[in-house]
Amino acid sequence: MALYEHQSLKIYNSITGQKETFQPITEGYVGMYVCGPTVYSNVHLGNCRTFITFDLVFRYLKHLGYKVRYVRNITDAGHLENDGEEGEDRIAKKAKVMELEPMEVVQKYSIDFHQILEKFNNLPPSIEPTATGHIIEQIETIKTIIDKGLAYEVNGNVYFDVIKYNKKHHYGKLSGRKIEDLISNTRELAGQSDKKNPQDFALWKKAEAQHIMRWPSPWGVGFPGWHLECTVMSSKYLGDEFDIHGGGMDLKFPHHECEIAQGQAATGKDPVNYWMHANMLTLNGKKMSKSTGNNILPRELFSGDNETLSKSYTAPVIRFFMLQANYRSILDFSDEALSAAEKGFQKLMESLSTLKVLKASKTSDFNVNAWKDKCYEAMNDDFNSPILIAHLFEAVKQINLVKSGDKSLSRESLDLLSKTMDDFIFEVMGLEDLEDTSKSKGNTDDFKELIEFMIQMRNHARLNKDFETSDKIRDKLLEMDIELKDQKEGTSFTIKS
Repeated sequence: MALYEHQSLKIYNSITGQKETFQPITEGYVGMYVCGPTVYSNVHLGNCRTFITFDLVFRYLKHLGYKVRYVRNITDAGHLENDGEEGEDRIAKKAKVMELEPMEVVQKYSIDFHQILEKFNNLPPSIEPTATGHIIEQIETIKTIIDKGLAYEVNGNVYFDVIKYNKKHHYGKLSGRKIEDLISNTRELAGQSDKKNPQDFALWKKAEAQHIMRWPSPWGVGFPGWHLECTVMSSKYLGDEFDIHGGGMDLKFPHHECEIAQGQAATGKDPVNYWMHANMLTLNGKKMSKSTGNNILPRELFSGDNETLSKSYTAPVIRFFMLQANYRSILDFSDEALSAAEKGFQKLMESLSTLKVLKASKTSDFNVNAWKDKCYEAMNDDFNSPILIAHLFEAVKQINLVKSGDKSLSRESLDLLSKTMDDFIFEVMGLEDLEDTSKSKGNTDDFKELIEFMIQMRNHARLNKDFETSDKIRDKLLEMDIELKDQKEGTSFTIKS
């Protein structure tokens, strides 16, 4: 029996503003889509928080036994400056500044994105599609929306007709906006005279002569609107209706609102059952911003090469710090907060080392089963990682009491406690004990260094025609499953598994 069959998971659904019991469309299977990065610059910490949030969701769903298809896109075209309808494509603009091809920019920052998330121990998604890899599908979806009378073409541009759509559907239901307010708060902008209504958004944009990212279409040479790619790729890989759609809080409007409208217009179905949004990061109480200098990149955190914090912090500590807050709350980065998280992280890792050497007693003073249930209750309450961490530290306290002789745990309780701690700390929360990894690597390096020294001793014996010693070294290494191979370039070795 899979764990999910006797766990009741509740998710805060942004579209209803309530926690709802999670019921996937297909039992045992979950389709999840998360808006990925626009790869025109180094990934910033705010992005990282969003992706760590949904890595936690992905990990917990897998832990519960669901088969999860996690789709996270790469935006490599169509995202204009300031998330607007006019201006340059962010990637094309960066390509001009750097004197590179746009796809060189995409490659450079996609690599950075993947390297940083790997540092944070994020699991890769099941599928990671790109906008440019789905131009044909985007064109076909636009045709469908036009055929249904909910989009129109003017001078090579195609716009979604928000007012017409809103006659039968509620445009604004995710963000809580009303169309009447949107109409009264808009003004006519230069370059938008082709639109029937200022609220209409682009499905396809005509490429002007200076625009270097362009594709042929039935409406002329151009490029897709930013909102369209997510509708197309989510429906292609997860179906017209799927379980979970996630992203940063800043994407609620207009991006996710437009996704709902496009999906409904193209298929007649509401595309997503549960909308999830991660909140933003601040730095020293202020919004992170490159323009104001109140900003720090992940690599600057890892290296300590920054003017904001007093020291460097490891990726597991930063991940642990982020998980100490509920994903829907604003989280502030500061030296004091990170330093406290580092101490807590070290205390947690030390307790695991202590747990491994605790001696079992005949009786238990700590109800591990009840504690384990509380850990699941925390995660089932909208992935409440801070409450889970509080329960983990309750276990840390008990481990230290057993170590001091003030409490006792039976072998059965010790085994269950150890497994549950490992499950939640490593499998679900995705934390890593880098000190253990470093020790393991160090031991491996020392071992190899010792073998190299033995090979040098053997070579010295051979040079002096002391073949008895030479053969003894070779035979002894072979007994240890280390096979030597003499070649012209020198002696190499293989460690047999």
